[in-house]
Amino acid sequence: MTVAVSGGAPWRRHLRLNRLNSQAMIGLAILVGCGVLVLYPMLFLLAESLNVGDPQTFPPTAIGLDNYLGVGLDLRIILNTVQVAIIATVIAIFSGFVLAWILTRTQIPCRGLLERLIELPFYVTPLVGALAWSILAAPKSGLLNQLWQYFTGQDDLLNAYSPMGIAWVMALFEGSVAFVMIAAVMKSMDPTLEESSRMAGAGKLRTVLKITLPLVIPGVFGAAIFVFAEMLGSFAAALLLGTPQHFYVITTAIWELTQSYPPDYGRAAALGIALFGVMFGSLTLYRFVVRRGSYATISGKAFRPRANDMGRLAWVFMGVVLLYVFVAVVLPMASLLLTSFLRFSTVWVSDMEFTLANYRTAFSLAAIRSALMNSLILGVGVATVGVLIMTVLVWLIYRARTPGSAFIEYTVMFPQAVPRMVFGLALLWAWLNIPVPIYGTLWLLALAYFTVLLPLGVRTLGGVILQIDKSLEECARVCGASWMEQLRTVTLPLLRPGVVAAWLLLFIASVRELGVSIFLMGPNSKVIAPAIVASWSSSGTELTAAMAILQTGTVMAALVILFSIVKRFSGGNK
Repeated sequence: MTVAVSGGAPWRRHLRLNRLNSQAMIGLAILVGCGVLVLYPMLFLLAESLNVGDPQTFPPTAIGLDNYLGVGLDLRIILNTVQVAIIATVIAIFSGFVLAWILTRTQIPCRGLLERLIELPFYVTPLVGALAWSILAAPKSGLLNQLWQYFTGQDDLLNAYSPMGIAWVMALFEGSVAFVMIAAVMKSMDPTLEESSRMAGAGKLRTVLKITLPLVIPGVFGAAIFVFAEMLGSFAAALLLGTPQHFYVITTAIWELTQSYPPDYGRAAALGIALFGVMFGSLTLYRFVVRRGSYATISGKAFRPRANDMGRLAWVFMGVVLLYVFVAVVLPMASLLLTSFLRFSTVWVSDMEFTLANYRTAFSLAAIRSALMNSLILGVGVATVGVLIMTVLVWLIYRARTPGSAFIEYTVMFPQAVPRMVFGLALLWAWLNIPVPIYGTLWLLALAYFTVLLPLGVRTLGGVILQIDKSLEECARVCGASWMEQLRTVTLPLLRPGVVAAWLLLFIASVRELGVSIFLMGPNSKVIAPAIVASWSSSGTELTAAMAILQTGTVMAALVILFSIVKRFSGGNK
């Protein structure tokens, strides 16, 4: 028996060594692959920002800091960017806090359904939202302004083509994440603290101001920093609503510089690097706020979150939520749908001429059919391949003892700190100067989508895998299963609901992607979001509205599939 044990020990050590070697090799391969996809393009962008010679020659023949010195001359553009980002962040955080408090801390009818409805603006692309509000609130011709002029005889009530209009659309369609982040904080707060305040004689409003608000301030502040960083990199709303009035932010200025003749790539790259620096600093501050200090309200003592009975005010709060849903989803989508069926846009029923011509045109144009089909192909392909790679990646980061797992995590999360427009510009230069003939093809768009969506997939799957007890995998390892067998037989079945959710999120994000696509698509690789922008700039509003409805319908159909599949899998796992 002693001989068997002593002889078996080296054999077991050999198996463990092989397991660690295979994990290390795969981890190294993933690190190199992610490094090439994520960091390599940024080197090209940095090099181009230093190019003070011929902007279309690479490598640069002359290097200097003139492009960065020129950024200081774009003070108006920088101020515009900061102004819109601040306004949008304030609107998003205020509305997110109010809605989160209503839906997590009060008892109102249909609370679960309303919480799902509040999340809908996240799934409506900002491009579609900007187009909808240009129809609703354009000066003179906007549907709401026409009604206001008819009934009051006064000038325009709203102006979508203004800094406030741009910020409004950004807050509705890109700031909805603020509600999700703040609601998560409020759901984790011990309700006994509020109950103690009420028992001491404080009213409901005083309890909110003195107890609830101070306890969630760290979470609200963290959400504000994160949302501000997102607003700095916003492109769609500023493009559709700002450029008609020559109001430029950094992202639209980058776009204009690359579209000018000759294109000023050096100055555009310098603006991109500057925007990346601000966003990286904002996200670094966000991580610092989230991780620093202790504001915990959850202790070892068990508690159950309880909502406050608001009496008759519950119906008022329900009305507030429904008003937000109406303004953020129902009104803009209804205006788009109505416009898509009109021969020419008008608010008066007697003058309306309904037609299906816009949809017939959208389906008859080969470029639009190709763009929609390409978007669907990319969505399915990126989601399917991406979720498989990201699942292995998440397991190596959070479960395996892979050397450098922390560095892998930071690498794959890097695109979160890079505005999509800037990353698209970096990829443009990287693949123009790499002797691989994939520029202008769907392959390059697929690589770009996969790269910029890495943080989304990793965060979605990471939150699920951390909920799986390690002891389940350890049992498989004790029974002699290799790490691949553990992943296939234990981890993946338990991750199934999270994998499905990640697949649908990646699909939706791919179909609605604009910032990267607008630089990288070619004549034979058109996708739907840039096609909508092209239609908006060259065709009528009615045709563009029909294209936007088609894109939104595709996303919503994917959402229906997501919720039905997740519900089925969740029910099957009980």
